[in-house]
Amino acid sequence: MHLRRLSVCMLLLAAGAAWGLDPIRVANEGGIKNAWMLAPGAKLAAPAYPPQFATRGLDVCVSIGYLINADGSTSDFALLDGWNSETGTREPEAGFWAAFAQASGAALQQWRFQARPEIARPTPVYTVATLLFGKAGATVSPELRQRCKIANLPEHLAAIRADPGKRRQIDVHLFDRMQLNRDDFE
Repeated sequence: MHLRRLSVCMLLLAAGAAWGLDPIRVANEGGIKNAWMLAPGAKLAAPAYPPQFATRGLDVCVSIGYLINADGSTSDFALLDGWNSETGTREPEAGFWAAFAQASGAALQQWRFQARPEIARPTPVYTVATLLFGKAGATVSPELRQRCKIANLPEHLAAIRADPGKRRQIDVHLFDRMQLNRDDFE
């Protein structure tokens, strides 16, 4: 199974190279620190709780995949995982996950990075952020983060890639450029 996944990923990398596109490194949450840092004056904007679900007062966490582009901007946001205190991973109501993903994407779109000074040629990297939403005025429990944290992003993305029902979450061309076959992620 691992060799099959490796072969598929190598084929996809070759396809990306044939189109003249550089492969995209995939890094676990926090794994970008050797190549990227926050741009001067930039802040990690927090997402707003979607107003249409605020009266429910649920604790919610989401893991949002995103691309850090060579210029330090962010794009290609995708909901990779989610949990809520009412129904767990199931969507409690139509549009719930989309609303939290949209709020998260709006916050992530404000994040700005810059390559570390020792990086001569910054290259895009696909990573993930775990974002938390809680009841207004309440402290969000530290355990909430663990419900959505993705420990191994390349493996998680490979599983999404293999599932036709989930595959549409991420642009297929972006998938084709991701280095999902490496085992040395931080």
